[in-house]
Amino acid sequence: MPRVKGGPYARRRHKKVLKLTKGQHGTKSKLFRRANEAMMKSLWYAYRDRRQRRRDLRRLWIARINAGARLNGMNYSRFIYGLKQANIELDRKSLADIAVRDAESFARLVEIVKSA
Repeated sequence: MPRVKGGPYARRRHKKVLKLTKGQHGTKSKLFRRANEAMMKSLWYAYRDRRQRRRDLRRLWIARINAGARLNGMNYSRFIYGLKQANIELDRKSLADIAVRDAESFARLVEIVKSA
């Protein structure tokens, strides 16, 4: 059986990989094998860090809500518990935005939570 090299298909695949690794240093953007390794690693990092971004943003929101609550004489956990008791369904993203941009309305929220 004759040997099949797959010329044009291999070239297309190589060009695609080299295009993806266009900003890498040294041989990672020049040689196919090194570029392929770099591409696989970068795609894995991208997959992992899309999940990590959600974690980091949630931590940031919680820190902002905690800071806003402490300015009004309450801590984060009591504030969230009070929101649940008062049937206020705001997610942490919007609560953090209110705490940063609109301190008066956040203070009103804390008063509602204290009364509940």
